[in-house]
Parts: sequence; C-alpha cells; structure tokens
Amino acid sequence: MQATIPAGLDRKEAEAYGRLDPARLPKHIAIIMDGNGRWARRRHLPRVAGHRAGVASVRSTVETAARIGIPALTLYAFSEENWKKRPKSEVDFLMGLLCRYLKQELPTLNKNNIRLEYIGRQHELPPAVQEKMQWAREATARNTGMVLTLALNYSARTELVDAFRAMVDAAARNGGLDHLSIDEDSVSRHLYTRHLPDPDLVIRTSGEMRLSNFLLWQLAYAEIHVTPTLWPEFRGAHLLEAISDYQKRERRYGGLAESAAKTARS
Repeated sequence: MQATIPAGLDRKEAEAYGRLDPARLPKHIAIIMDGNGRWARRRHLPRVAGHRAGVASVRSTVETAARIGIPALTLYAFSEENWKKRPKSEVDFLMGLLCRYLKQELPTLNKNNIRLEYIGRQHELPPAVQEKMQWAREATARNTGMVLTLALNYSARTELVDAFRAMVDAAARNGGLDHLSIDEDSVSRHLYTRHLPDPDLVIRTSGEMRLSNFLLWQLAYAEIHVTPTLWPEFRGAHLLEAISDYQKRERRYGGLAESAAKTARS
C-alpha cells in the first residue's frame, strides 16, 4: 500500500517520500552543513554570500523533516573552532545571521510545531546573541513536534570534557570521588544531548569524508551519508534521498550482518 504523502511537500519531495517506508524513518538526523564557502567562491562572491544562501537550505530541510514526522533534527551551525579559524568579520556576520534567522523563522517554527533547542557552550557567545537564542527557545517551548537542535559554539571534545567535569562535581557534592561511577549510561546522562536519542543518520554535505568534531560519542552507531551537494544547494528532496539511502542499509550496531550471522550459526 502506497504511503500517504504528507501535506506541504513539493513534487520532488513527494516523489522521494513515496519511495520511503514511513515505519522506518530515522528518529534523529544530524547534519554537518558544509560548503558555503565553496558555493560562494565558485560564483566569485564573498564567503558571507554562501552563509546567507544557506539559510534557505535550513528552512527547506527543517520544514521537510518536520512534515514527514522526524522526531529530532540537529544542525551543526557553528563550531568552537570557528572562533579561531574564521576572520572576525565573518564570525560577526554569522552571529548577526543567526539572530535574523531566529527572528524571521520563528513563525515557521511555530506553524510546524517545532521546538527549538541548542547544544554547545552558549555562555561564551555574545550576550545579545544569547538573549535572542533564549527568546526563540521560550517562544517554541510549548511546541510538541520535532525538536530542532542548533549546535552553536559546539565541540564534541569539549562536550565530553564538560560531561566528565559535571560527573566529578556531582560526586564531590555527594560524598567525594569514592562515589564517582563512570559507565556509558552515566556519561550519556551528562552530555549536552541527554534529552535526545542518539542520531540514526548523519548527513554531511560538500563531499567531505570527516565528522569535524561533531557528536563523536553519539554517532558511534549512526549511518553516514555523504553527498557532494554543497549546503546552499541542499533541499528537502536531498534529505529524503539520504533517508532512502539509510533505509537500504542493514544497521549492525557493531554486530554481524544478518546474512553473515546466519552463516555463522549454521
């Protein structure tokens, strides 16, 4: 029986969705948005033009994910390393672009019942940016649909450092380090993403084959989809293509493929 096409999808998205199994959609998708600079350079434009063009890709991807019922979507928006590797003028532009995005897209987020969250060291961002982030989070707090998480001033290694520090601090408050217990569950409970399931699928645009210090703990068993499409050209249809690729795979979680397991048992 053909799946019912969700409302709001365009023709390409509807065709791509028709090839999916709605019962096997990922619970959590993470995206490394890459290629803004190359997109601009190929058009002889400044790098900031690529960032500006990427906003349309965010809008299309977020709306499509929400419309098809993805419970959680996490976007790698600004890394901790960006402070050191980007000119101040570009960083300032990105901070302003974030504030404008939050203001302009809030009606769309609410219309699609999307709740906004953040991960990363938010306290290190400019105060005006923190204020706008908090405003947008509070404005979507009662929404019950997809959780959209923006990774801002984020580093996976820093996240683990912060988790271990929190565990040590908690033990010190509760009788000393003799009470410190470290296992996978306790680490996961202290991560920025403790309110989310681990991603099932991570998508990287621009063809680069690396995770770039993004959700290193959480992506342990995620399926990886790399597309040569640059981020400003990425749209909801590309998201659905990535999900189609994901559904063709057999998730193993470190084990054998089912065919290999049957051979081993025989």
